[in-house]
Formats: sequence, C-alpha cells, structure tokens
Amino acid sequence: MDTQGKREVVVVTGIGGMGIAIARRLGAGRTLVLADYAEEALDGVAKELRGEGHDVHPARTDVSDIESVRALVATADSLGRFRAIAHTAGVSPVQASTERIVAVDVVGTALILEEFAKIAKVGSVAICIASMAGHMTPLPPELEALLATTPASQLASLPALDPANLDPAAAYGVAKRANQLRVQSASVAWGNSGGRVVSISPGIISTPMGQAELAGPSGDTMRGMIAASGTGRIGTPEDIAGAVEFLISPAASFITGTDLLVDGGTIAGLRFSAR
Repeated sequence: MDTQGKREVVVVTGIGGMGIAIARRLGAGRTLVLADYAEEALDGVAKELRGEGHDVHPARTDVSDIESVRALVATADSLGRFRAIAHTAGVSPVQASTERIVAVDVVGTALILEEFAKIAKVGSVAICIASMAGHMTPLPPELEALLATTPASQLASLPALDPANLDPAAAYGVAKRANQLRVQSASVAWGNSGGRVVSISPGIISTPMGQAELAGPSGDTMRGMIAASGTGRIGTPEDIAGAVEFLISPAASFITGTDLLVDGGTIAGLRFSAR
C-alpha cells in the first residue's frame, strides 16, 4: 500500500496464455484489472482467478480504440494506485489481416503507452510484449523514427503501414519492431513522472497463439529455430511472467527504454549455429 492506504493496481491486457500467467504472478495482494476484447472469455478468466483468491476487475477493452483505452485508464485510476500494466494484447499473422495487425499491435500499443502515461507515478511500470520478430525486421532509420514518435492517432496513416504494401507476416515483424521503438521513445515521458517502460520480446512460446503459428505455414521453420537455439525448447508463459515480475520490481529500477529478449537463445542460434 502507498502512504494514502490505496491498494496497488496492476493492469493486464490480453487473456491469452502469457496474460493469464502474468496476472497470476502479479495479482496476489493487489487489485487486478483484466482487459480483453472478448467479453465472455474475459468474464470466464476473471471468475477463475477470483476463485484462486485474486481481486479481479474485468474490463472489456478494444486497445485499438482510444475511447476504450481511456475508459480502461479511468478504471485503473479509480481503483487505487497504478503500479503496473502488462500489455500482452495482440494478434498474429495466422489470426488477423494486415489491417488488424496494424490496428491492434501497432496503434494499440502506442495508445496504451500514451494514455497510461497520464496516470503514471513514481514506481509505475509499463511492460509491452513485443516479439523476437522485431529483432529480425531491419528497418531504415527514418522509418524507425516515425514508428517511435508519430502520435498514435496518425500511425495507421504511415505509408509504410499501408496494407497494400504488407502481407500479415511482414506487418507482424514491422509491428513488433515498432513496439520496441515505441518503448524507447515513451521512456522519456514516463520518466518525467517517475515511471519506467520496458518491452519484452518473447521467442516461440507455448500459448494458443504460439501453437496456432506452429500449426500454420511457418511451423516447420519455427521448429527448426527452436532446435537451433541454446535451450532447445519452446518457451512457457511462466518464462515470460517471471521476466515481467523482475522488470516491475525495485531490482529493475535502472532498466527503462529498452527491450529484453526472452527467446531461449533463438536469435543467437540463428546468428551463430551455422558457423
């Protein structure tokens, strides 16, 4: 509790495998706000976590819609002292069109960072889930600057994000690189309030989304990447939850504006395993 006796509030967007694992890891003794677009599934997860003893407040949210995000911010602010948001909401190439990937993964992340910055306080932390795909998507410096700093309301209008120029797989890589860049840029505004912002880039994680990708056209390539990695295994939601727990803790108070690659050594393996 803070000096005013308000309970800490943790927000988790997205109720996929990583979101639920993070909610369980961070929720004990705190007020937990769960946000997702799928209302029925959201209510089911909230009921399950309440049964485990968590204080849960579900909030149906479309992260690509500014008014919906603002309502989520207002809910979090009304419930206590905003401590952290773990932004896991996102869509993948097997789930969504290029338009939806841009709306949710690019614009949604920017909206979350812009709007939650308004209630950030000393000790508040935002963790945005990006992807190792962002480390595999080189972009020109001028485009990186635009993705990092263009206001959220204007991002979808960037020519580089035009669906005519991107298939869903390419859009996903650009989106996740944009998430990493956005966190770097947002760290200054958050720091002015005493807050921090970090992105996590998971590798191949055994979530419903990850399993769908493994079953899709890129499945064989992904299995080859796992085999070439230093750990030689698929990641678990708990691997990501553990990283989030560390990053919001006082032990990570000097870490902001950067990305943590949690991929079991996949990127390193791709770079060096054939040498």
